[in-house]
Amino acid sequence: MRPLFTQDRVAASAGAFLDGLLGAERRKTGWMRAEAAGDPGPWRQQAVLGRGRWDADALRDVVRDYALETLADPDAVLVLDETGFLKQGKALCGVHRQYTGSAGKITNCQIGVFAAYASRHGHAFVDRALYLPKTWASDPARLAAAHVPEGTAFSTKPGLALAMIERAIAASVPFSWVAADTGYGVGDIEMALRRAGKGYVLGVKSDHLFKSWVGKPPVAGTAEVIVDNLAPSAWVRLSAGEGTKGARLYDWAYCELADLEGAVYDQTGL
Repeated sequence: MRPLFTQDRVAASAGAFLDGLLGAERRKTGWMRAEAAGDPGPWRQQAVLGRGRWDADALRDVVRDYALETLADPDAVLVLDETGFLKQGKALCGVHRQYTGSAGKITNCQIGVFAAYASRHGHAFVDRALYLPKTWASDPARLAAAHVPEGTAFSTKPGLALAMIERAIAASVPFSWVAADTGYGVGDIEMALRRAGKGYVLGVKSDHLFKSWVGKPPVAGTAEVIVDNLAPSAWVRLSAGEGTKGARLYDWAYCELADLEGAVYDQTGL
């Protein structure tokens, strides 16, 4: 990441900051990170986070390319999800009373949308975006006070996730599938993946309407109706790994809706 910084001493402070975050200290305060780095105080690392000028998106691309050196695989999966960071006060960028699965309720927090790259070689985060609620995006003074880049507009969480998919495709990241939960399972993301010829496993609500394409076994109706009409032999029980209360077992059934390999898209559709 050295090319991101104009001076050696600033790059060294950035490295010391990361070493501190990865260190054994249970708390990562500015003074504790400075002591671990041998600095007289936290000012050098604070300069990296505040006064220093460097391109965070360029660093994101460095991290992505570094991860792909080890993890790249044509059958990899891009996994999209969000998480909340519990916060106090109102000044932190994007903080708002909103629902987060981290707490299981509506609370004061920031929300980040993330993309992880998972292959047979391992997995790592390769993209991220901070979600700005409408109350933030519509308040220029608040955006300026938090140093949000000019021109930043409101985007939904699925919109942020779609931008990550488009960045990955533009950077020639090798992957065949995208996985996401019900917050991202309908609309623009599904259409973009179809047009790109990518497979996907996207969660949807039980009242979401499905239709199979021409030439496939007829499937039409909501998820609830389709599930009720499937034969018991169509189901397979698989584990999603160990949870706090033991194995997380889910029942799965496969319905063929489309042939992605045979699909050819233009801008108007199939």
